[in-house]
Amino acid sequence: MKKVPLHVQILLALILGAAFGAFFSVDKNKLEITFKKDSGQIVESVSNWSTASIIINDSTVSKFEPNDQIAIINKFKHYHKSSKNSIKLEFEKEKRKLEFSEVIAVRKEHTLATYIKPVGDLFIRLLSFLAIPLVISTLIVGAASLSDFKKLGSIGIKTFSLYIITTVIAITIGLVLANVISPGNRIDSTSKERLKSSFQEESAEKAVESLDISIVDFFVEIVPKNPFDAISNGNMLQIVFLAVIFGITLTLIEKKKRDTVLEFFDGVSDTMIKMVDIFMLIAPFGVFALIAATIADFGFEIISTLIWYIAAVIIGLFIQTYIVYGAMLKWIGKVSLKDFFLNIRNAQAIGFSTSSSAATLPITLDCVENKMKTNKEIAGFVLPLGATINMDGTALYQGVAAVFIAQVYGFDLTIVQQLTIVITTVLASIGTAPVPGVGIIMLVMILNALNIPAQGIALILGVDRILDMIRTITNVTGDAAVAVTIASTEERAKLRK
Repeated sequence: MKKVPLHVQILLALILGAAFGAFFSVDKNKLEITFKKDSGQIVESVSNWSTASIIINDSTVSKFEPNDQIAIINKFKHYHKSSKNSIKLEFEKEKRKLEFSEVIAVRKEHTLATYIKPVGDLFIRLLSFLAIPLVISTLIVGAASLSDFKKLGSIGIKTFSLYIITTVIAITIGLVLANVISPGNRIDSTSKERLKSSFQEESAEKAVESLDISIVDFFVEIVPKNPFDAISNGNMLQIVFLAVIFGITLTLIEKKKRDTVLEFFDGVSDTMIKMVDIFMLIAPFGVFALIAATIADFGFEIISTLIWYIAAVIIGLFIQTYIVYGAMLKWIGKVSLKDFFLNIRNAQAIGFSTSSSAATLPITLDCVENKMKTNKEIAGFVLPLGATINMDGTALYQGVAAVFIAQVYGFDLTIVQQLTIVITTVLASIGTAPVPGVGIIMLVMILNALNIPAQGIALILGVDRILDMIRTITNVTGDAAVAVTIASTEERAKLRK
């Protein structure tokens, strides 16, 4: 019997996971209440309430309507964290009251789809576990192989330049689409208020987080004080610096010793790649679990409310992924677009599932080096750097989101203010971690720079997770496209000599 290709298995896992999550979806009108009673803890469910209240010291501090599940959970977390007094929840349901005293937790119900999420989390951890040793070993061998310092500098300049240029293009596309589609002007006032109330507490927490951006500090902090600390904290830029300097310095020592060290790291690199092959055997199960849990928890209801905002982001990401990168690959890299997009589909699928270009890095390396037959040394240098500084999908989404929130609040952004978005986003994208959710923190910084209420992120938090998954496809594709393009130009330059 013919074996089903891995990319087909992953695609089927995505489709079946979405269907499974939709079938075993979390009830939006049901809560699980954990409260103290008789020196123990009891968990009870309540659903289909007509009104709900949070009561502290016999005073009602918040009232809720039906369908306010998220608002109740977030408000309770806020009061539970800030209040030393016991909290009581009261629900009116079918002309009777349900009271829960000394409540210690309020959460959504678990379904079969959310119970299997640990399988997906395990898959992400396995990929993350591979990323750092693979980057270190691959970069050391690659930097040592590129012993010509002039050539290494040339590749570095090309890499950095292409990443910055594509990021600027991505933000520009996002701003143009947001201005043309005007998603913020298409949302009704009732929906605005419901979104704000549902995610008010979560947005308030995000709004106080910040990113300190300084070009001088960025270049200074590339150099790690302690290489082991950089490795343990997963600081990819510092790890890249460590590995490149180590590899370059290897070329300056005695050949016998150099060859011994290089043979060791080459063996480590090959071992990590083999681990990728092994771990990918469970990829369909991990993808299924991640997608099922996301769809079950996320649901489809909010999509109709934010359809124009979602459409603007997705159209922009499609243009960036297939037209901008396609043009770069075709006209600069002289690469077959069909071969490229067929060979990186595993990386795109894993990026979509994990929402992390760092966790996807081992798969991206495998696709670019082994399937695209790209120069191993160049791929090993360009891709880890891209996983850190290249966030085109995130940058595009931030352009759309900033204009969307401004439109909702009635701000008419000038050309200067929109240029501020471009500059701020480029700077922010360089030094931030390639992990899920960091885009929201970057967005807060952009909104603060424009004096737009940062609490406006409450409007988009409900769909951020699903858009995070989609924009990671663009981030991963951009990393691969730049690596393949640079490798192709270097190969042609070598042939001309």
